[in-house]
Amino acid sequence: MADIESLFVTRLYRAALSEHGPKIDPVEMEASCFSIAEDDEAGQEWCEENGYPGYTSYASLTDLPWRFPIFGDLVKSLDAHVAAFAEDLEFDLDGRKLVLEDLWINILPEGGMHASHIHPHSVISGTTYVSMPDGASALKLEDPRSARMMAAPVRKKDGRRELQPFIYMKPAVGDVLLWESWLRHEVPMNMAEDERVSVSFNYRWE
Repeated sequence: MADIESLFVTRLYRAALSEHGPKIDPVEMEASCFSIAEDDEAGQEWCEENGYPGYTSYASLTDLPWRFPIFGDLVKSLDAHVAAFAEDLEFDLDGRKLVLEDLWINILPEGGMHASHIHPHSVISGTTYVSMPDGASALKLEDPRSARMMAAPVRKKDGRRELQPFIYMKPAVGDVLLWESWLRHEVPMNMAEDERVSVSFNYRWE
């Protein structure tokens, strides 16, 4: 009988943010995100100049955890989640740590989308979800081997999940998703009438 095994596993971490760290009120977090977006004129201008749908603080605010206590609490929680994921990945960190590199707000309106991309200078990337109205888009993850499958047939639609070329993860409010930063991902068009709000982040090896 043939021996077939899965090799070179791609891991995805999903948990409730509340499993680690201080308790974070989702209503307060949502209100904070909208308040910051309203006051961040530099971020608004960057989004307009670059055709970015909705709002992101990625290019304007680099110190959210120091400016706003709720984001400081968020980082304490994320630190613990990232440490748990790093342990699962069996990283040999050589006595060093994975530390927060950057953290930013995303407010995606109806019709907005984030194109496929990676985070090449980080080790672990992720997102925690603040508001996911009905119809809000899932996170779309791409098989990292796709560019090498030049002559491969398509997969069966009802094939095993681990063999699918794309995986759609529909998180709930309060979830945190983590993945290795080389994993290509995107946010398809938001079909909800209300904004999809999330906070994304990168961790680097110190």
